[in-house]
Amino acid sequence: MSISTAVTGRRVLTSPFVIQLLIIMFFVEFVKGALMVSILPVYMGTVLGLSAYAVGWALALQYIGDNAFRSPLGWIIDRVGYRMVMLTGVLLTFAAVIIVAVTDDMPWIICACLLIGVGTSPLWPCVITGATAVAGSEASGTIMSVVYMAWLTGVGAGPIVINFFIVHTYEPAFKLLIVLMVIAILVTIFLPGRKQSRAIEGREEHSDKDRGHHARPMGERIRAYLAKVSSSMHASKLLYPAMFMQNFSLGLLVPVLTLYARTVLHLEPAQYSLYMLAGGAFTVLGLMPVGKAVDKYGTRWFLHIGFPCAAISLTLLGYTRDILLVLPVVAFVGLSYAFIIPSWNALIAEAIPKEERGAVWGFFLTIEGAGMVFGSILSGKMWDTYGPHSPFLVSGVVLVTLFVLHLFITRKSAVMVR
Repeated sequence: MSISTAVTGRRVLTSPFVIQLLIIMFFVEFVKGALMVSILPVYMGTVLGLSAYAVGWALALQYIGDNAFRSPLGWIIDRVGYRMVMLTGVLLTFAAVIIVAVTDDMPWIICACLLIGVGTSPLWPCVITGATAVAGSEASGTIMSVVYMAWLTGVGAGPIVINFFIVHTYEPAFKLLIVLMVIAILVTIFLPGRKQSRAIEGREEHSDKDRGHHARPMGERIRAYLAKVSSSMHASKLLYPAMFMQNFSLGLLVPVLTLYARTVLHLEPAQYSLYMLAGGAFTVLGLMPVGKAVDKYGTRWFLHIGFPCAAISLTLLGYTRDILLVLPVVAFVGLSYAFIIPSWNALIAEAIPKEERGAVWGFFLTIEGAGMVFGSILSGKMWDTYGPHSPFLVSGVVLVTLFVLHLFITRKSAVMVR
């Protein structure tokens, strides 16, 4: 790495705008993870008496709401700036937290699930577009690794920490989530507006051209957007179903993971948190060394190792009933994803042309979100029909299939990361 690149990386990491984005991502993902993994599945299953299939559908609404708005958000950010887009999303998420905290009426809980999805949909497009705009090409790898660390820490810490606040009632947990959302709102208020946003992205000099573009009919703009995405792809066509499958395998587990821990393994909330902490620690500790190795040696062999190991460990987790054996299996899962996360994201990033980063990222995020939606819907049905082990088994089968797909993808020079 050159001296100028190192200096650019340090400048990016100390940028107030980037720090704001990372803080917002951490708090929002913390709250989302706490609600979607630790609170709502158990709350809807035990307090409201819903089946696992109904819980899966309710949680899938979150992914549907999230996925529905990801693709066009780059265009919306361009028109109104980061502050308005992100503030709208954070306020909607805050409203969802309030609804869950004050009511046990099922229609309102379902509404809250949808609001969480719609509210968090601007998060990834805003953070990725803004952070990479500041970083430029010289520090894009650095900023992406930091963004994923903020995301993983937030989404992992939320379900773990919140369990320590669930003792005899959910009230302390909801109070914590409300405080965190207030902090997120305050930080969001100070994000740049439309004019500052365009200055950050270096687009002020193109305002006349942009006004001409916005004057075109909506249908024409949509067709132009899709044409832009299609013409700028640098990826093997197999990468698209692979992105869907990678998130589909995760979506199968999210609605049932807490139910499995509480109703099958009979873990207390604090015990469950410790097990999640063990798996998360192996992932987080492995991310940086694996990420550096990926930069040096490429993604191929790390994914060749990560996918089969994750498939084996997740299948074992679904069939394990001995609490003493769960801990090493969970650690195995965490280590497997330490191999997958940096390698997979590097593989996707290689397929995204820098000049069309926003359009292609939006398209890719939509494909990944669709996998989460369908995984969440099918997960509960499989749990009710075939038993608690079935979502874990199917997730393992999907990862094996993904491993086979990756064997073909890595033969395509267009998506090789050297």
